[in-house]
Amino acid sequence: MNVVISQPMYFPWVGMFEQIALADVFVFYTDVQYSKGSFTNRVQIKTRTGMKWMTVPLQNHRLGQRIDEVLVKSVSDWKPRHLALLSESLDQAPFVADAEALLQALPEFDTCNVGYLSSVSMLEVCRYFGLDRETRFVNINELDVGGAGSERVLQIVKSLGGSRYITGEGGRHYLDHEAFEAAGIAVDYMNYQRSPYPQFFGPFTPFVSILDLVAQCGHAGVHHINPETTPWRRFINE
Repeated sequence: MNVVISQPMYFPWVGMFEQIALADVFVFYTDVQYSKGSFTNRVQIKTRTGMKWMTVPLQNHRLGQRIDEVLVKSVSDWKPRHLALLSESLDQAPFVADAEALLQALPEFDTCNVGYLSSVSMLEVCRYFGLDRETRFVNINELDVGGAGSERVLQIVKSLGGSRYITGEGGRHYLDHEAFEAAGIAVDYMNYQRSPYPQFFGPFTPFVSILDLVAQCGHAGVHHINPETTPWRRFINE
């Protein structure tokens, strides 16, 4: 059984959904420290005047605060601003209404933590592309697993009955691969395909919000989500 663990991200790039497409269980890792400048509450969009950020405003938060403790600022204009930015970027795209509907589907609460909001953004996209049919989504708070770093990741995978852990490139800096092997769990790294699709405003880049793919390709965009992986030993030695 394949397990993927990731911090939630706000309508992230297509590579995140390549990982989800491989997961039997996907764990939203929301009880770890929020990092300023991360993609937890922001993502880029291509526009006529270059790349721009869609950023969800946050209430004052302290250093070391967990993702699921950081609250979205209770102002009413951030979603209309994001919709306006989508319109500026993608108003001529054939399925822009689908992208706008996904953004409109986000919850509107007076108090909402950014981990929950970004998790919902990812789940809405998964439902749109049908990626939720074969994947079970779990929040880390549903699991009674302590510890930190590589050991905690291993215990999470074991608690879910996983036989294969699929991770992004950052895992090479902290995972104890031999410990996973000793536990009978394979570790594979993503080999992101970055499959091109029709895109406005200059050369293609995959490093934009998944909403760009939705707006340009609609439900057929799922055919551009083509996951591949590399076993950890080969990945480390490349």
